[in-house]
Amino acid sequence: MKHLDLVGSTTVITGAANGMGADIARLLATRGAHLALIDHDAAALSALADGLRGATVTTHVIDLRDDDAVFAGAAEITAAHPRINALITCAGSSMLGTLEQLTMEEMRWLTDVNLWGTVSVTKALLPALRSAPAAHITHLASVYALAAPAGRIPYAMSKFAVRAFSEALRHELEGSTVSVGAVYPAGVRTGIILHGRYAAAIDPDVAARAAAAQAAMYHTEPTDAAARIIRATERRAARTMVGREARLIDVLVRTSPSGYWRAMRRPLRAAIDTTTPVA
Repeated sequence: MKHLDLVGSTTVITGAANGMGADIARLLATRGAHLALIDHDAAALSALADGLRGATVTTHVIDLRDDDAVFAGAAEITAAHPRINALITCAGSSMLGTLEQLTMEEMRWLTDVNLWGTVSVTKALLPALRSAPAAHITHLASVYALAAPAGRIPYAMSKFAVRAFSEALRHELEGSTVSVGAVYPAGVRTGIILHGRYAAAIDPDVAARAAAAQAAMYHTEPTDAAARIIRATERRAARTMVGREARLIDVLVRTSPSGYWRAMRRPLRAAIDTTTPVA
């Protein structure tokens, strides 16, 4: 499959104001790519855009849970950018808590953000991507789309679903000019777990301890992960692991699909403990 040239064409990035989305935007801007940046945080999005000097950038404040806003934003982006050949979906959040601690509302909120926001923006921009001579969609899944740990039920559910969406859409678009891939990051130091949500039933100090334990396991620098994601988009890769942990877990799940948790339980013990009081 022919590699994608992102220079001189537009890449749309969701969740662009912070984390991986912001790092990807900064790297692409230095390469001369045009950017359409989507986020619900207007102030952070504006601050990012102000720092991307020399690049053609538009910003779009959109709540991806609002389908009408997503489709209206897609029309706005398409009008401003006549040549869109890449979509990278980075928007997402995390959620700590066991099934007994979480409410249905909390779990639905995370699914709306991580899954349905990804589906909605992809559907809204697909006509524009189809009109390009070649285009690629990169969905950020997670290492927890490969293995489902305790204490992360809504997050793992949403990311497994993003993985399924990516694979099914890739099969639907087979033979077209649009290719689809999923990226499985692990251990990237973006701070998502520290700024993510947790069940209201959890003591805040307990949640902070669990989040810190998870963050301490992260080793991949965001700029390195961003470069890997851009390379996967340019190569139109179907499946990309980011971080040593992702590659290890991928092998573990393949070799022990029903027993991998025995190997993961101990290193994740502190990160999934949302019940033991803080001393």
